[in-house]
Amino acid sequence: MDIYLPIAEVSVNWPVLVLLGGVVGFVSGLFGIGGGFLMAPILVFLGIPPTVAVASQASHVVASSTSGVISYSSRGAVDFRMGGIMAGGGIMGAFVGVEMFRWLRLMGQADLVVALAYLLFLGVIGTLMLKESLEQILRRRRGQPAPRKQRRRPMWLYGLPWRMKFPKSGLYISAIPPIALGGGVGILSAIMGVGGGFILLPVMLYVLRMKASVVVGTSLFQIIITTAMTTVLQAGRNQTVDIVLSSLLLFGGVIGAQYGARLSGRFRGEELRAMLGLIVLGVGIYMGLELFVRPSDMFAIAPGVPE
Repeated sequence: MDIYLPIAEVSVNWPVLVLLGGVVGFVSGLFGIGGGFLMAPILVFLGIPPTVAVASQASHVVASSTSGVISYSSRGAVDFRMGGIMAGGGIMGAFVGVEMFRWLRLMGQADLVVALAYLLFLGVIGTLMLKESLEQILRRRRGQPAPRKQRRRPMWLYGLPWRMKFPKSGLYISAIPPIALGGGVGILSAIMGVGGGFILLPVMLYVLRMKASVVVGTSLFQIIITTAMTTVLQAGRNQTVDIVLSSLLLFGGVIGAQYGARLSGRFRGEELRAMLGLIVLGVGIYMGLELFVRPSDMFAIAPGVPE
């Protein structure tokens, strides 16, 4: 049941790709992330060239995020104004990121930079998220009171111009930080093929201090616009999008995201963050092994050694 991917120039089992799209879509809906950080390493493991994997999975991120936003918006859990501002920055960042990606391909360094970016960002962020959430879970199980947190937002948020009201998020801050955050995510989306939710969520919660109830849905909404622009730019500028691969991933992703969004309400916030942190850290470690010591080589039998 293999199918040939014309741009990737490899044959893969198509039911596996549909199932992969569904699983990553489920993770996307559950945690409020694009899921691209998880998709790319698996596609590379299946033999897809990294540059094609990064560009082609973007449509899956758009589809699964759209499916998740529909579910969250039905509960009134999306701040469309905040998401639109961040998406504006994301579009600008996507233009910059696609040009950087093109330059890295011409230099022959795209695969190396993608692997290093995954190792750095996912390793650091996964560790921080896992540490913070596990501390909360342990305190709750021991019956210890949570430490008083400084809920005051950073003063520099109020010292910047272009202040706007975001009623859904309970904020009245400058539009510059959300635009800058979106721009950074746009660059990562082009280079790493990710939606950037694993970065957006902690920043929206702990820096911007948005209401937790709207963070996940707003993150997904921003991801839709930024990643859609990245897909268009990658297809036109770098010509690395494999339509067959994208379509198979997209089909599974739309279904999986709906189930993930429905299940998200059954977990505490710290439990979701712990699970996400563990997944993020695991993928970062895997990419590090791929970069320095391929996991498949670790189990290979050395020449001349009897089995």
